[in-house]
Parts: sequence; structure tokens; C-alpha cells
Amino acid sequence: MKHQNKEITIEYYNENAIQFYQNTIYVDFSEIQKNFTQYLPQGAKILDFGCGSGRDSKAFIDQGYQVDSLDGSIEMCRLAEQLIGRTVRHMQFQDFDDIDCYDGIWACASLLHLEPEELKDVLLRLHNAIKMGGYLYTSFKYGNFSGIRNGRYFTDLTQESLTEILQSVGGFEIVDIHISTDIRQGRDEEKWINVILRKWKNG
Repeated sequence: MKHQNKEITIEYYNENAIQFYQNTIYVDFSEIQKNFTQYLPQGAKILDFGCGSGRDSKAFIDQGYQVDSLDGSIEMCRLAEQLIGRTVRHMQFQDFDDIDCYDGIWACASLLHLEPEELKDVLLRLHNAIKMGGYLYTSFKYGNFSGIRNGRYFTDLTQESLTEILQSVGGFEIVDIHISTDIRQGRDEEKWINVILRKWKNG
């Protein structure tokens, strides 16, 4: 079933890439980006993990950061490449195996497509890829739902369930965790849980 859920989600983004791009590219994420980059050194190396449209990659590049971008949807990779003018790595999250090379990883609304056991594995992979003392930002829809919704698989989390998963992964400390409303037009009833983590020891 895990394989099927992954395929369903990737197929959704491949088939709806242009629409998703148009719906997300102009969303103003500057405040959330700033909340993340305030912890990073000037010119830090950032990985945009599940970059989607490339909106955030472009913002970080424009601010002078060294940016790598990765996505599981080949069509989203192509659109992001057109936006940022550089190669976007096409890779499934479960195959990611970089080690100790990023000051920060930005995983905005991307890990939420993983099932809980997959999520633990990928969080550990991200932990391994972050330099000691580096940071991870990630976000999930707020709630207790898990399953297919709107053509994609989602794992929604609360502060309690997210904290439990992080404790099982180990090696991260929570720097900031807060609930926000969706800033896309007409979706202000949707809640998100945002977390910034610092790698403080090996998992």
C-alpha cells in the first residue's frame, strides 16, 4: 500500500504540475522563509527538499544562498528548473542519502506526503544530511487524518504526534513550533503546523 500511495501522489503532481505551479508560485512565503534563514550563516548551503514550483528555491537564491533543489515529480522538476535556471534533482525522498553537507534543509509541505514509518526514515536521512548545528524547517497540515485526500496521500500531524515522531528519530531539538493558517486565498480555515529543528547530536 505504501508503494501505491507514493505512486498516486507522484502521478497527481505529474498530471497537475502546471495548475499546482500556478497556484503556489505567487504565494508570499517571505515571513516563514525569514523565520528559517535567521538561523543560517550568510551564504549558507540550503537544500529545498520537495521544491515543487521552485518558488522558495528562487527566493533563497535571490538572497545569496547556495541552493540545491530536489523533487519527486519529474514534471515539477522541469517547471522549477525553468524558474530558477538550474538543474533540479529528480529523486524519491526514500532514496536520498546525502551526508553532512547542508547548513539548512527546507522541507515545506513535502514530508506530509509520507506515511508515518516512511516519515521517520526520511527525517533520519535529512538529519544525516545536515551539518552539526544546522537546521531543518518542515510543515504539515494540522490534524489527525492520514490517507488519500484530493488525489494525494497525506499524513496530518498535531504538536503531540509530531513531537512523538521526532523523539523516535532523535538528534533534533525543537527551536520553534507553531500553528499557522493557510495563506492561500480562500483557504484561511486550513491550519498548518510549522517546526524548525536544530541538529545537536547524531541520531
